[in-house]
Amino acid sequence: MTQDLLSTSPLVPAAGSSIATVTLEQKATFVLVFFLFAFLGLLIIRCFRILLDPYRSMSSSAWTDYMEKDALDYRMA
Repeated sequence: MTQDLLSTSPLVPAAGSSIATVTLEQKATFVLVFFLFAFLGLLIIRCFRILLDPYRSMSSSAWTDYMEKDALDYRMA
């Protein structure tokens, strides 16, 4: 009686069947998750690079604009 219950259980594969069967949906999900983790890793690396050297990613015109303005106007703004 116990052997009949174990042999018909969906968790126990039948003799001769493959144990690891992955459906197309599972493969697509794994690929999508892999690309999401890769994208997240690239964003984390980019953020750390900006934190370590913030002026490298900024254009030179952005931090030299104050030179063109009057010093008094720049302090008031």
